[in-house]
Amino acid sequence: MAFSAELSALEEHLARCRDRVEGLITPLRSSEREDILSPLYESERLLRSAERAISRAERATR
Repeated sequence: MAFSAELSALEEHLARCRDRVEGLITPLRSSEREDILSPLYESERLLRSAERAISRAERATR
């Protein structure tokens, strides 16, 4: 049970990190700062992927 709770907490933390990255992207969307936007979009994608993977692991513990 504690393992499942830890995974759930980790998933929530990843979601908060993703939200923070999205917050950085929002004001830059209309700019031409592709040098910043590209790695931020990649980070957002990787965080979303990690979120889904942790979620699958958490569901497997039930």
